[in-house]
Amino acid sequence: MTANKVPAARVREQIVSILGAWGMAPAQVAITANVMVETDLWGVDSHGVSMLMMYETMMREGRLNVHAQPQVLDRSAVTARIDGDAGLGHPVAWQGMELAVEMALAAGLGAVSVFNSHHFGAAGVYAKIASDRGCVGLVTSTSRTVAVLPTFGAEPVLGTNTIAIAAPATRNRPFLLDIATSAVALNKVKVYDFYGKPIPAGWVSDGEGTPVTDAAQAMAICRASVSGGLNPVGGTRELGSHKGYGLGVVAQILAGAMAGASFSPLRDRDLAPNQPYNIGHFFLAINPAFFRPGGEFGDEVDDVIDVLHGTRPANPDQPVLVAGDPEAATKAQRARDGIPIPPALATSVRAIAERAGVPFTLA
Repeated sequence: MTANKVPAARVREQIVSILGAWGMAPAQVAITANVMVETDLWGVDSHGVSMLMMYETMMREGRLNVHAQPQVLDRSAVTARIDGDAGLGHPVAWQGMELAVEMALAAGLGAVSVFNSHHFGAAGVYAKIASDRGCVGLVTSTSRTVAVLPTFGAEPVLGTNTIAIAAPATRNRPFLLDIATSAVALNKVKVYDFYGKPIPAGWVSDGEGTPVTDAAQAMAICRASVSGGLNPVGGTRELGSHKGYGLGVVAQILAGAMAGASFSPLRDRDLAPNQPYNIGHFFLAINPAFFRPGGEFGDEVDDVIDVLHGTRPANPDQPVLVAGDPEAATKAQRARDGIPIPPALATSVRAIAERAGVPFTLA
């Protein structure tokens, strides 16, 4: 199916109109729309405008507080904890990393945990807040959906539990790594389903460990089945799935246990129909000037990036890339040509716009 390419400004206009009609405060709408559009510009289609369907469902179920007013709790010189007030994660995540950076600029380090939040989009957007201000940023988050199999497991016990790290350089773009700790983000399977494309073997397995490649079947397994699900990074034990599994638990400990956010398998045993998901996030900012004065850190990050870019490629047609390169290239292309909106997504967003009583602008 061919996707219609829509200018980023119109995608943002659509998101702003819908969120505003739901009753979100203008400042929170602006942050959320900016993060969602930036995510789509990066090519992370699983976490941008396509999330409106899930957000509407959570709002109608009474789980999502569109009038949320996050509150900073338990603050010290270098730490803080924020109650997200059951709102969307984008505004409180932006607030959390900004606060961590302010503390790092003053004291060298800043760590902020968030609880009582919801989905916040692409973690890398928040890590980049730190690198744009000269700090190293680390972001982790728990997840709403229990969809990831532990190594050797037949039933899912973890979310996709993202980890992102950004580091500033002097001459180059920042190093920017943003990964799910599962083989792929669940919403990427959703995107393949939108396009009617099969997913690669190794992303999803059924309860017997058999790879699933039909995107619709994979989504059904990950969302509704008590067995089977997404594999950890690595796919199989032989290819290192225990490493992805371990990283997923690290994200749960930092973003969940540290903040007081829920562990989804335990939460889901008695989750009421209108109860918030209590997603947790963790934000760490490190000011390299406290370790390496005079810009030495950025210069050495440049050396690392330059050496990696200069590595002789195995295939001359595929140069060696550094984390953040694909997103930067995709953003340049989509800023010029538009964000692809497949027909199935357009149909879903049109219905949401109609229910919200706002114009549909993605045509």
